[in-house]
Amino acid sequence: MQIIFLGTSSGVPTRSRNVSAIALRLTQRGEVWLFDCGEGTQHQLLRSDLRISQLRRIFVTHMHGDHTFGLMGLLASCGLAGNPTAIDIYGPKPLRDYLQACGQYSQTHLSYPLNTHSVKPGLVWEDEDYQIHCRILEHRVTAFGYRVQEKDRPGRLDVAQVKALGIPPGPLYGELKAGKTVTLADGRTIRGRDLCGPSRVGRSFVYCTDTVFCESAIALAQGASVLVHEATFAHQDADMAFQRLHSTSTMAAQVALAAGVDQLILTHFSPRYAPGNAVTLDNLLGEARSIFPNTILAQDFMSYDIPEAIAASA
Repeated sequence: MQIIFLGTSSGVPTRSRNVSAIALRLTQRGEVWLFDCGEGTQHQLLRSDLRISQLRRIFVTHMHGDHTFGLMGLLASCGLAGNPTAIDIYGPKPLRDYLQACGQYSQTHLSYPLNTHSVKPGLVWEDEDYQIHCRILEHRVTAFGYRVQEKDRPGRLDVAQVKALGIPPGPLYGELKAGKTVTLADGRTIRGRDLCGPSRVGRSFVYCTDTVFCESAIALAQGASVLVHEATFAHQDADMAFQRLHSTSTMAAQVALAAGVDQLILTHFSPRYAPGNAVTLDNLLGEARSIFPNTILAQDFMSYDIPEAIAASA
């Protein structure tokens, strides 16, 4: 699981930061999932090493333009390239009408199925490897935070031990790796769990923007491997943050601390903290680290590999 930041500015783009978009690359399954799609996101994708042809799912936090204005252009480009078999897109209820209106008035006809899902708090989607949950955050419009939870995986198969038992390579290896009990042609019964190391705890990625400090974000982020949280304002501008229902650097750090996450990454920065101003992003980083030391600042095109979790007991 790898996070790639495609846009880390709030409200408007700057020369070095585009508006909100984050990609999650799932290398083993050859898929890219996108979280928010501000204007210009397709250009950011082209400047990255991501492949648009691997885009499979899009998750929209809320309907403000700096999180949605890039959607129709990206979806149309995907269709013109003839790449996707289907794209599933998830978000607030107005998202379906917004996309339909964009398609109608721009006369855009997609060449692939676009499946639009209106989300509610709780489980959004699940397969054998992942679960996606969401919760409502506190913003001026309905806004969701998302959690991608990788399911626990079997431990690594001890291939040397398998070979020592005289088990020939083939489909049985997969069953043993899954922890299943198999019966060999000679009548022996082998328990896969005895041949695997400790199970590997699933990793988790939580994305919270736009929101002021709220308990819902803490609940969503409990024990997460990585929390990406907006930090639009510095602590000295807390009054403005409360008025606009955005977070300060210290609010984001308080969420990370209360939730017990492993890593906090700040994003969605106001352009007012550009280099040369009285308060810069280095100040916001210092404020956050005073509360939650394991904090870093996101940059456009920065990638972050979510590390393997500590193995669980067998």
